[in-house]
Amino acid sequence: LEIGVGTGLNLASYRFGEGGVTSLILVDISDGMLSQAEARIQQMNIDKAIPIQFVKADATSELVKIFGENKFDSVVDTFSLCVMGNDGAKKCIEEMAGVIKPSGKILLVENTRSSNPLLGSYQDLTASSAADLGGKGCVYNQNVGEMINKSRGMRLEKEESFAAGLFRSFVCTK
Repeated sequence: LEIGVGTGLNLASYRFGEGGVTSLILVDISDGMLSQAEARIQQMNIDKAIPIQFVKADATSELVKIFGENKFDSVVDTFSLCVMGNDGAKKCIEEMAGVIKPSGKILLVENTRSSNPLLGSYQDLTASSAADLGGKGCVYNQNVGEMINKSRGMRLEKEESFAAGLFRSFVCTK
């Protein structure tokens, strides 16, 4: 399951077939983004036997309702939590925890508050304005690690920081 698939930029990074992705559900709240992701899939040379489904859904409230609990081996989200706002991001994390199997992994790459104190302070001062004035709603100073640690049913296994902590990757389990 990929949350916030957007135009499908991650699709080229997946290894489809045996030992890789054997089925894929792509979720976005926007019909336009899903159409672009579908066009990208059609341009790729993916075995037609691999089921790929496009689902319009609000990842902050509909994942468990649509898919049920404990359904996916992997959930992927890259750079979507920031556009959901802090409350929406927390709700999305809870939804991801609900749909992942107990043996599954949640893989995230997100905008985060910098670990550099000066840069982090700058982010805190400008995040709201930047989100409103052209940042496409992205709240780029979220503390995603803290959100994960405070969520019900999700455990942070690994966190890596990039670019002075402006971006982080997270590996989570139930």
